[in-house]
Amino acid sequence: MESGPAIFAGTAFTLFGGALLLWTTVRALHREPVAYGVAPGVAVALSGVSGAVFLLLGVWCFGRL
Repeated sequence: MESGPAIFAGTAFTLFGGALLLWTTVRALHREPVAYGVAPGVAVALSGVSGAVFLLLGVWCFGRL
């Protein structure tokens, strides 16, 4: 993988994953809905797993440099 696209993709995935995890944590701690119309436990679990996957994908992209 070329370094330019790997750096861009790694940065985008890492920032999005970290922001999603931070947003989910803050919403859950304030007992506010994470997703409207979805059970709170399911919404927190799904967005937490998604954030972790994006964060790991970003780290993987940086590891490919």
